[in-house]
Amino acid sequence: MRSPSLFASAALLLALSAQAQPSKPWSPVSSTTLAQDYARRGEHEKVVFLFEKLSAEEQTSLAVFPVYLTSLQALKKYKEAEKVAKKAVKLHPEDATMGVALGGVYKAAGDAPAAEKQWNKVLAQLTPAQVVPVATDFERRELPEWTEKTYLRGRALAKNDTEYAPQLIQLYTQMQNQPQVLAETLRLIAQDDKQLPYVRNMLQNALHEEKDFDALEKQLLTATQEHPEQAAYSELLLWLQMQRRDFGGALVQARALDRRGRSEGVRVLEVAAIAQQNKDYETAIDGFSYVAKEYRNGPYYNAARQRLLQAREVQVRETYPVDMTKVRALVAEYEQLLAELGRTPETAPVLRNLANLYAFQLNDRAKAMTLLQQVIDMPRASDDVVDEAKITQGDLYILKGEPWEATLLYSQVEKSHKDSPLGYEAKLRNARLSYYAGDFKLSQSHLDILKEATTREIANDAMQLSLLIQDNTVEDTLGIGLKAYASVEQLVFQNKIPEAIKGLDDLLEKFPGHALSDDTYYLKAQLQRRIGDFPGAIATLERITNNPKYDVLSDDALFLLARIQEEDVKDKVKAQELYNQVIVKYPGSIYVAEARKRFRKLRGDGVQ
Repeated sequence: MRSPSLFASAALLLALSAQAQPSKPWSPVSSTTLAQDYARRGEHEKVVFLFEKLSAEEQTSLAVFPVYLTSLQALKKYKEAEKVAKKAVKLHPEDATMGVALGGVYKAAGDAPAAEKQWNKVLAQLTPAQVVPVATDFERRELPEWTEKTYLRGRALAKNDTEYAPQLIQLYTQMQNQPQVLAETLRLIAQDDKQLPYVRNMLQNALHEEKDFDALEKQLLTATQEHPEQAAYSELLLWLQMQRRDFGGALVQARALDRRGRSEGVRVLEVAAIAQQNKDYETAIDGFSYVAKEYRNGPYYNAARQRLLQAREVQVRETYPVDMTKVRALVAEYEQLLAELGRTPETAPVLRNLANLYAFQLNDRAKAMTLLQQVIDMPRASDDVVDEAKITQGDLYILKGEPWEATLLYSQVEKSHKDSPLGYEAKLRNARLSYYAGDFKLSQSHLDILKEATTREIANDAMQLSLLIQDNTVEDTLGIGLKAYASVEQLVFQNKIPEAIKGLDDLLEKFPGHALSDDTYYLKAQLQRRIGDFPGAIATLERITNNPKYDVLSDDALFLLARIQEEDVKDKVKAQELYNQVIVKYPGSIYVAEARKRFRKLRGDGVQ
């Protein structure tokens, strides 16, 4: 009986002979192409058969060597692979990746000490030109610790502490080695502040855990104190604090950068404006006050004065119960500002804000309408300001019970600001108007468009109202309960709070167990808070948090409970406990970041 291996060898020879061109001599180029094709198909015996006939120079060429070595190792022919790799090292001393490949052979054969010895030899003989190719080869072989050693060896050769910093930051990010990510980034920006955008981007990708942000913040605070002349540290700390929504800490850095850069308050204005958007009114007021006080002759003085009053206005409106004395004081300050600056296109936003106070706080609709009309009729006033005044006029018509006039104004703004945030805001007003009227189909048609709006806040509001309509018209197809709830929401918009609370109580009595019950309790608690009935608001919210059926709004209710304890009842211990519950019980909630920030502040470990 003949040996099967003999038949296999003969078959291989016949196959290779059949594929050769009889009219052309055998060449390394043609065999390389054929071997690469075999390698792609995993036919390593054929690869080895073709390459083992080549000369040493040909076997160690860039086209042949990697393919040949891979096939030898796949067939576990480690001795032959070692011989070929040693030839490559000898014949190509300028290419240090050959030495890396030799170590790879030892590793594949299971001889880890030999592999380590060989790779250390490569690093010991490394030249600056070989650093990146060798590091790249180690990275390709998924050997991050050797990639790191290569770059660090290259850094030592360059005698530069930041050489290969971008590569190392990328590597440490992939390795999730956060301490080294921080060390490299801080070292890099200390040497070159032009790297700040890159560093911020890398940190955004690298830092995920709270402890990592804490570690960076601690190091940056130390660095800014030890090296106050290094603006890059303050810039990065400002960025980090904004990421963490620590606007008070960010304001401190913005002031320092403002003084250093002599930017006349623009950095402080930016932080204050973002703080106001995020409802941190104290920080916003501090920032605007700083610019108004320090830069009386600066280019941003008027803007700071206006924004200061706006921030104080929002704070007054959202501090419950609303202090009417403070409202009247604000009106007086607005009037004083207008007297100083005049009624010009630049102060038109002040007139609109003043109209809001008269309309929604002082219930003087005639005065409000007059002020808004002054804005609309003002020559050279910007289109945005004019149309914002029209939206507010529409709101006034709702207060007066004239929905047709309101929708006419909203539609005008929609048309003139198509596909813009202001146009979307007008469309949302129209959607709410249809909702108040119980025309849920028309409201939904507006909301379907708004859910794709470019402004996240408007898109979120549209989504919430859309879900409310959908969820409460599935079983109750006529939407009887929802119509009653919408009527109450209209009362809230009209600032008729006692009537709205009574409407909610009637709804709970008339529709017990309705799907709207949790929404009803939540809205009632918000209104109780507005009129200063904090015990009542707490009791109402606990109807939600203590009932497993109301799981959709449980995190909303718990977070609001915590805020009432912190801001209104002033029970810091209870507030801290409730914020911690939000973090632990609802880790996926949109309130977790804010709850964590408030918890840390109450615990006393907030950033100074």
